[in-house]
Amino acid sequence: MEFLSQPLTLLTFFPLLGVLALAFIPGERKNLLRWTALVTTLVTFGLSLWVLSQFKSENPALQLVAQYNWITVAGWNIQYHLGVDGLSILLVLLTAFLTPISILSTWTAVEERVKDFMMFFLLLEVGMMGVFLAQDLFLFYIFWEFTLVPMYFLIGIWGGPRRIYAAVKFFLYTMAGSILMLLAILWLGINVGTFSVPDMIGKVPPGVQILLFLAFTAAFAIKVPMWPLHSWLPDAHVEAPTAGSVILAGVLLKMGTYGFLRFNIPLFPQASVQLAPWLALFATIGIIYGAAVSYAQSDVKKLVAYSSVSHLGFVMLGMFALNEQGIEGAILQMINHGLSTGALFLLIGMIYEQTHTREIKVYGGLWKITPIFGTIMLIASLSSMGLPGLNGFVGEFTILLGAFGSQAIGSPWYAGISAAGVIMAAVYILYMFQKMFLGPTGSIVEEVKHHGHALRDLNWREILTVLPLLIFIFWIGLYPKPFFDLMAPTVKALVAALPLP
Repeated sequence: MEFLSQPLTLLTFFPLLGVLALAFIPGERKNLLRWTALVTTLVTFGLSLWVLSQFKSENPALQLVAQYNWITVAGWNIQYHLGVDGLSILLVLLTAFLTPISILSTWTAVEERVKDFMMFFLLLEVGMMGVFLAQDLFLFYIFWEFTLVPMYFLIGIWGGPRRIYAAVKFFLYTMAGSILMLLAILWLGINVGTFSVPDMIGKVPPGVQILLFLAFTAAFAIKVPMWPLHSWLPDAHVEAPTAGSVILAGVLLKMGTYGFLRFNIPLFPQASVQLAPWLALFATIGIIYGAAVSYAQSDVKKLVAYSSVSHLGFVMLGMFALNEQGIEGAILQMINHGLSTGALFLLIGMIYEQTHTREIKVYGGLWKITPIFGTIMLIASLSSMGLPGLNGFVGEFTILLGAFGSQAIGSPWYAGISAAGVIMAAVYILYMFQKMFLGPTGSIVEEVKHHGHALRDLNWREILTVLPLLIFIFWIGLYPKPFFDLMAPTVKALVAALPLP
């Protein structure tokens, strides 16, 4: 019973109770299935707030630790080891926050096999929580791989016309990188004598750090995804159902950036410092490339998908600045991206439900017909492009501040070129908004009328779905101090341990 009374254990595995409850509800009772899943995720969010209430932000160490011997074989001691600190607390909260919002967005969007959909979604939440809380490499790898399964089915069953192709591509890409990480984990377990991440810090020989760093990077860079390993992302986003896109952008991509932060930097500090300029180079290319390709898109969902390559390039740039400003900006920008891009995917899904198209050229003049939708879309768009006063600006500014003064990167040019990505974001975001909402009324309005109903504005459920995201978009933009306070001591300890020049 002590095992089950641990806050982090309850937080991680509580959605399984929802899965169990769903198993006993008949498939035709769709509303009951939806409410059961929603209540389960809301209770999970409540548990995350309980964890936050016990979290002491001034303590840089792991907190609320749950640690038990799990598998002891041939001298290997693999542990069930969960813990939370300033690197993970905000990502844990983001996961618990976005999951009920995603469930709420499916109320009318998912009509087929509702029971299966909700069960896979709750299983996905278990995997995501486990990734952010696991402190044993073997346990982390299990959670990491486990998340592939429900996401594969969410895309493959409820996705768009090319859903099987997108699901298989997503699965194979991620699996390929993960195999190299598994080999590195096994090497560490054998040669360092433990799978516990805190016990491993400072014990990895400098001579092998670059190889191990690259093995972990294979898994994490694909998941981010960093240029040029990003080609699975647009297909997965475009074909995924709306709720899948929100979770994919909001949480699953952050598993990659978090992996660099939790494992690569503390376990392989010498390699991190040596390879920081290269990571910064690839991040900068990703920022410019993602922004340029976003502008070229005719499908609004694909435009937002490619923008993730650009935004997460900023996260990687800040992280490998290897200073406090850069890393804190990177963590905050992970949260910001989940909020702004999550909101954009929700809104695109809402208009798609009515029009069944995502082609930018057929829209136009939507502001006159759907002013509430237009207003909320404008806020989410301005947040995504980093307007001062909204959350995106705080993260990008802090990242650029860290990158300009970075000893590890060694050149301010990376930050200077990346700053152009902010301008390019304004170009493709404003282009998209102008084409869809301003100007003459598009052909889709007449087409919807032809099918017997007028294009409507957002209803109360849809407003309620996206409203929590807007609250945090403004909160972080106007008063980010509480968010920085949660991570600052842990980040400071992480940077202090690096062998910087």
